[in-house]
Amino acid sequence: MAGRERMKLTDAAIARLRPREREYTVWDSRAVGLGVRVRPSGGRSWVLLFDAGERSKRISLGPTALKGVAEARRECRTRQAEPEAAAEPAHEAPLFRDFVAGAWKEAHFDGYKPSSRRGISALLNGRLLPAFGAKPLDRITQARVRKWFDAFSRTAPGNANHALATLRQIMNFAIACGHIGVNPVRGLKMNRRPALTRFLSRKEVARLHDVLDRQVRKGGRQQADMIRLLLLTGCRRSEIVNLRWSEVRVDMLELVDSKTGPRRVPLSAAARRILERQPRNPGPFVFPSPVNPDRPRSPELPLWNRVRREAGIEDVRLHDLRHTVASHAVMNGVPVPVVSRLLGHSNTRMTLRYAHLADRDIEAAAERIGDALARVMIGEPSR
Repeated sequence: MAGRERMKLTDAAIARLRPREREYTVWDSRAVGLGVRVRPSGGRSWVLLFDAGERSKRISLGPTALKGVAEARRECRTRQAEPEAAAEPAHEAPLFRDFVAGAWKEAHFDGYKPSSRRGISALLNGRLLPAFGAKPLDRITQARVRKWFDAFSRTAPGNANHALATLRQIMNFAIACGHIGVNPVRGLKMNRRPALTRFLSRKEVARLHDVLDRQVRKGGRQQADMIRLLLLTGCRRSEIVNLRWSEVRVDMLELVDSKTGPRRVPLSAAARRILERQPRNPGPFVFPSPVNPDRPRSPELPLWNRVRREAGIEDVRLHDLRHTVASHAVMNGVPVPVVSRLLGHSNTRMTLRYAHLADRDIEAAAERIGDALARVMIGEPSR
């Protein structure tokens, strides 16, 4: 192998190999015929070169992420000593379902927090595994992914985006493991989401309050209280639906598993009154299912459709109550970093969507300041 790149391969040395514009192979100086193939994508895999009659033959021994140097050298010696073993077909990429249940689960899924695992499991079992589970990783083409994504997007564009992001991450890990060279998701664009953030005006909040009062008189207190608590705390729907008594303190909620991890939610006097009037049932949930107190209430909250229709806010989703809290906080002069912490955003970029809502106050302040300075300039007394 004169003229070829050679070095003493170690696990650390392999980890330092960087992708180049073209695929290349580094050969081991200790085990003749053993090398590491590095793809432009960054994937690394073991290759074995041996004599097969009148010509040389190269076979794959699998990704370096799943096999260390010592094991690769042992397999190299075994295959060179046994011609039948060396004649085995090249490494085949695993099925998507086996890869997800094995290497990817151990490397990624098991490290997610419980709420993330529940969401990703639903996407895997409901969408990804039925579409790609029986296919080898290297047989999943971009055309097939695009067709699947377009069909999913017609009914649920938001969930289709989440599923595509999960598939992209799985296939990137498949590249790192040496199973494929190019991610079939690469180049596919997510569905565009509406940029407008809907929030309730003061009059709409008042109408909503009146309609909720009427629903309480008709026997819908629990759902009405949940809706009010969403508006008073800015919590996500799942955080209120799954709220446990163990997370309720005198003046705050200590959520164990929110979207961004454990967080504290301060409670206003109105929010505390809602929690204080909830009956203490044997189960762990503040808002238990009326059928089984050991389970939380269904997150659908069917009362909401009737409430928003009567309040004339049919275009408002439950999640828009969270937007309302953020919007009114900004319009009342609460700094963006404070609003970000209040809502449990992972970074202030999410909260900056509401920053423009303070423009009217800034413009009014600029007008007042300009007017006062103009009066000083012409010698009039300031008001």
